[in-house]
Amino acid sequence: MKSLTENSRRKFLGKLALTAGATAGLSAIPNTLLASDPIGDAKRYKDSDEWFKNVKGSHRVVYDAPEPHDSFPVIWSWAFMMTNNQTGTADSDMTSMVVLRHNAIPFAFTDAMWKKYPLGELFGVTDLTTGEKAKRNPLWKPKEGDMPLPGIDGIKKQIERGAMFCVCELAISVYSGAIAQQMGLNAEEVRKDWYNNLHPGVQPVPSGVWALGRAQEHDCKYIYAGG
Repeated sequence: MKSLTENSRRKFLGKLALTAGATAGLSAIPNTLLASDPIGDAKRYKDSDEWFKNVKGSHRVVYDAPEPHDSFPVIWSWAFMMTNNQTGTADSDMTSMVVLRHNAIPFAFTDAMWKKYPLGELFGVTDLTTGEKAKRNPLWKPKEGDMPLPGIDGIKKQIERGAMFCVCELAISVYSGAIAQQMGLNAEEVRKDWYNNLHPGVQPVPSGVWALGRAQEHDCKYIYAGG
């Protein structure tokens, strides 16, 4: 599936270049971003802004997660919360936000999407329990062997503790369109399928970079979530 990954990433960069250069009007914007009933409508964008009102506490960080980075975007969020607890800060007095964008977006989806589409191969995520490309979301509710150390909270548990996770709609649109083309499927149907199978508690936002800007406007300190 190497060609799928390379082709999809080239398409992503190419479509972003077209969008950025759209000085002549909407005709220059990729068709996958111009659905008749677009997912990212004004109401949802307003909902995204409302979501940022949940930022709280004395200690606030936002993790920029453009890549899977061997699970570190989730690990660093957990480490931030754990060590703040150890130094006397309650979960209610801090915000750990993770922005899943670009190649890290599959961690926002249910296992059903990982089984239906080759997300593990497309985004280069290996199931550490099998050594093969993942066919499930290993970071939502990790089982034994999914994390490098035991006891690390997954996304579900972190959200329950008050952490904030969001996912880039722009990347959902572009990557779902690319994989639909590769699989001979309808791009809009695949896009809606992905969007409708986001895990509860993961907030869709217009784009990852939009969310990073909003997070910093809410006094979250920026951290790149690499390994």
